[in-house]
Amino acid sequence: MPIYEYKCMNCGYSFEKLQKFSDAAVSRCPKCGGPVKKLVSHTSFQLKGSGWYLTDYARKNTPKSSSENGKNDSGDKPKSKAKGKSNDTDS
Repeated sequence: MPIYEYKCMNCGYSFEKLQKFSDAAVSRCPKCGGPVKKLVSHTSFQLKGSGWYLTDYARKNTPKSSSENGKNDSGDKPKSKAKGKSNDTDS
C-alpha cells in the first residue's frame, strides 16, 4: 500500500497516511479539521539492472575507441581481404 502525504491549508500541519489505491483521499486535517491538500512526493526506489533506459538504451551511442575489441569506429569488425573460391556455384 502506498503512503500519501497531506498538508493542512489552515494550520500547515503535514502528515502521512497509509492507504489503498481504492481508499478515498483524506479531506480534513486530523489536528484542526481544516481542508488538506495531497502532496506529490518522490519515490523511494530505483529501477536497476538490465533492460532499463539508463543502463542500456541511454549508453548505446557512446563513442568507443578504435582499439576496443579490434573494431573500427563504425562498430564493424575490420574487413580482411579473403582470397579463394567464392560461394557462387554455377552448375
